[in-house]
This record gives sequence, C-alpha cells and structure tokens, in this order.
Amino acid sequence: MPKPAPHVSPRPGPLAGLRVVEFVGIGPAPFCTMLLSDLGAEVISIDRTVASGLGIARPPRFDILARGRPVLRLDLKRPEGLALARELVGRADALVEGFRPGAMERLGLGPEDLLGQHPALVYGRVTGWGQEGPLAQSAGHDLNYIALTGALHAIGRAGQPPTPPLNLVGDFGGGGLLLAFGIVCALHSARATGRGQVVDAAMIDGAATLMASMFGLAAAGLHGTERGTNLLDSGAPHYDVYACADGQYVAVAPIEQKFRAQMLARLGIAPEDERLFADPASWPQARALLAERFRAQPRAHWESLFADTDACVAPVLTMAEAPAHAHHRARGSFVEVDGVAHPAPAPRFSGTPAAAPGADVRTAAERLAGWGLDEARLDALAAAGVVHRDAGEIDKNRQGG
Repeated sequence: MPKPAPHVSPRPGPLAGLRVVEFVGIGPAPFCTMLLSDLGAEVISIDRTVASGLGIARPPRFDILARGRPVLRLDLKRPEGLALARELVGRADALVEGFRPGAMERLGLGPEDLLGQHPALVYGRVTGWGQEGPLAQSAGHDLNYIALTGALHAIGRAGQPPTPPLNLVGDFGGGGLLLAFGIVCALHSARATGRGQVVDAAMIDGAATLMASMFGLAAAGLHGTERGTNLLDSGAPHYDVYACADGQYVAVAPIEQKFRAQMLARLGIAPEDERLFADPASWPQARALLAERFRAQPRAHWESLFADTDACVAPVLTMAEAPAHAHHRARGSFVEVDGVAHPAPAPRFSGTPAAAPGADVRTAAERLAGWGLDEARLDALAAAGVVHRDAGEIDKNRQGG
C-alpha cells in the first residue's frame, strides 16, 4: 500500500499530524499513547472484540490512560480483521504494542511483517524484561522489574523492608515515558532517512536509567547501600515528612543551608541548632526537634506559615485535594472531564500548545472516519463479525480530549 499523504490533524499540539496505531495492552503502552495523543497525535486503539480482563476493571470514564482516542474492537484471528489492522498500520507513522515477545509475530503483525511494506514505520514495543534475554518470556510486573535494578532496594525507611513506590518507576517512568521518548526519537530519524525501526523499551532498562544519578552517588561513596540513611531516602531530617497536629503531613526538603535557615527561623528554632543538620551523627536529634514542632499545629497552619518562603515546606495533599490547590488552579494543571479530574497534558509548549482533555468534541465515529472507517464500512464489518460495532458508543466517554 502506498504511503498516504501527510495527515492534517484537527488536534493542536507539537505532534499534530502524527498518526499512531495502538494495540491495546495495560499500563505502560496506554500511558505512552496517552502522552502522544495529549500532544496532538491521532491515535486509534485496536482492542479485542470481548473484554480481555486486563488491568483493573472500571467504567470507561475513569480510565484516564485511554483518553483522546477511539477504540476499534477487532477480531485479529480472522483474515478480514488482520487485513484491516494492516491497512490501518499502513496509514500510520508509528505503532505501539505492549505484549510479550512473539505475540505480535504470531498474529502476523510483527516488525518483519510490517516494516517490509511500510519501511518508514516506527514500531514501538514495551515489555518488562525486553525482547530478548533469559527473562524475556517470563511474567512479571513493575515491582519485579525494579527489584532487579537496585531501585526497589533503595526506597524505604531505615530498618524497614523496601517500600513499593506504586507502579510509577517501572510501568510509567521506565516503561511508557521511555517508549514515548523512543518513538519520537525514531520518528525524527525516520523523517531524515525514510527508514523506520523497532523501539525496544524494556521497563527494567528504563528503571535502571532512572537510577543513573543514584548509581553515580553510590560509586562516589555519597549514597550508602543501607536505605533510609541517606540524604534523599528519608535518612536526613531535612528531607522527610512530618505529622501535624491534625494527623496530616508536611513534606520538608530544604537540602540547601540557605533554605534550611528560613525553615528553622519560621519554626522558631535557634540558629545554633543548624549544626544538628550538618552532621549525620546528630540527625536523630534534629529529627526529634522538627517532629516536635510540626506536631504542635495542624497542616493548614504550616501551609500558611511557609507559603511565602523558600523554606521548601509543602503540605502532603491527597489525590482528592491536589486538583484544588491554588497553584494547580492557576496553571490549569488539572481539568475535570465528565466529573473526573484529569491531569492536563504535559509538558507545555509555547508555540504549539496542546488542547485540554475534553476539548475535542468529535465523536468516536468521526474519529474512526478519519482512518477510513465510515459508518457504512463499520456496519458491514460488524455484520461479518469482524468488528464489535457498539465500541463507539461504549467507549465515547474514554475520549477525554
């Protein structure tokens, strides 16, 4: 199939005109395509014809990672479904998939099947262990991947087991974010050379990359292997959280002495007690001093007291509280879509700003039509059992932008 003319997207953003086909998985792959879609790419998500049971079940409007793109439920085991998937890939600049190595090849949609026909295609793959290696075919989740990179061991308090940092380090930071970066890099290369390539984003590789600074500090003897004893892992009293009188918490992070001096002054702590923070041997005393002061007043008191300072003290907000914070409101960091708070697209661009979630009012049918799937064709494919036709109605609340 000849490469179609460049697509002009109605979506604003620095990736306007980019087309991406996503084969729906969980976690890092949809996070990657959410990022691409947020910044203007036209993404179509190809999902199974029946519920897959992947991920945590929820009504579609709460599936924030799926925002910004229509879903086509397609039977890839039928020749007509496979042919349609190939057709859509032929209209795309990039493909995203997050299955175990070999899964796409068994469907007839692997890189060798597609790059020969579409040599400029960027084929993005994200897995836990990577496309090869002794663990490549093993099951795993975020916690397993970061366990092998040193990241999990380093996170936690002294004398306590490692603390799972949600699934932010492996799935999202090391996986989806690195895949999105890799795809944009490969697209830049493809536009210069006319040749696409495979982007192999392994969460274990990405998590290791996120630990680059820590590996450097450890090699220099500036970060010990015993967690909870170092500057940034809750070992230092001036980089930790403290309970307030109302049971809420504040985050304290004045690493630099000039900022720490402001914190101590507002807390009414004598300047000579600054010495307690300079010597790790005195950190227990310094911690006790801060804990006593912060326990004396509720969180709102401390938020107000430190609001106009460089003391690096902030309230620890819940997810319910965060969108209402004055700074987020001023920047528009969150947008409500159908009663659900969505983080706004990031980062921000001065010349090609992205649209807010929910700003694109096109229906799923209108978006699918932009991929050559008008109503009549979808009806025919549904009648043949190739497409699950009510996907547009089921998923209309997932679009969110």
